[in-house]
Amino acid sequence: MKAYFGVATLAALLVTTGAGTATAEDDHNHAFAPVPAEAAGPAIDPVIGYAVEDLGGGIYVVHDGAYQMMFLTTGEGVIAIDAPPTSGEKILAAISSVTDEPITHVIYSHTHTDHIGAASIYPDDAVVIAQDETAAHLAEKKDPNRPVPTQTFTDSMTLEVGSQTLQLGYKGLNHGPGNIFIYAPEQKVLMLVDVIFPGWAPFKDLAAAESVDGFLEAHDQVLEYDFDHLVGGHLTRVGSREYVNIQKEYVADILDAAAKANAAMDFGAAFGEASERGGDGNPYAFINILFDNIAQQCADEVEEKWRDRLGGVDIFTLGHCMQVTWHQRLD
Repeated sequence: MKAYFGVATLAALLVTTGAGTATAEDDHNHAFAPVPAEAAGPAIDPVIGYAVEDLGGGIYVVHDGAYQMMFLTTGEGVIAIDAPPTSGEKILAAISSVTDEPITHVIYSHTHTDHIGAASIYPDDAVVIAQDETAAHLAEKKDPNRPVPTQTFTDSMTLEVGSQTLQLGYKGLNHGPGNIFIYAPEQKVLMLVDVIFPGWAPFKDLAAAESVDGFLEAHDQVLEYDFDHLVGGHLTRVGSREYVNIQKEYVADILDAAAKANAAMDFGAAFGEASERGGDGNPYAFINILFDNIAQQCADEVEEKWRDRLGGVDIFTLGHCMQVTWHQRLD
């Protein structure tokens, strides 16, 4: 596979700078809330640009401050999971700092470029594994930086290489099609990307979930596993069951606050504001104001409780509230 020479993706920029939706993000002069200590993870060496975290049993996580990938040593070769362009060829250096085993297997968590867009750094003869929907999408895209998988599965697959066993599972649409659960039963390590954000609020609009219901259900699906460590693919740290339950509580509060705000929506106030702003005869003006007000009411309630508990609550809660508000109105 050809070497990847890309730079950090826009998605990484969004994660690290907090650009995104709604009033907190639109106000370029506001001061961001401090990041809680619980959000901290391994320090990134500024010289090499990454940190390698040993989870035990031959499992390692490579952090670059915005993204994470995981790899396993097996005694017969390395299994590499994902290849974020923000790390690129630093992934190879990170693996080489741990083992001289060749990379023999590659697993894609899902289709998105920000997680597998540097997969061309891996050897041409590596077995590339993904869920059927991921494989179909990549075959259509013909992206040389995301080589088409050579081995696929529909619902579940067990991968055994040397001393390591991984159980791969697909439970339906959540963040995106083909987004899989990757589980090491012996070490009790679970990887699910773009759903759980340990120590942080989820990324913009419920992590850009293509299915709100699937995103919500995924929290319970994660908790069905017996795991000690959760790798979420983003940001600063590896999580635990506690962090899944914390995010589940945060999301539940958003659902509750959005439902209350929806029930109390003030049509008259929205019509009045639209008229004052020159929106007479413009239904979009009324609808925009109405749902902005609903989402803001939701966000005000949730942020007050959570801004000291999770990083980024002040940045993305309003977007989550808007996403849930529309979901509750339409579904």
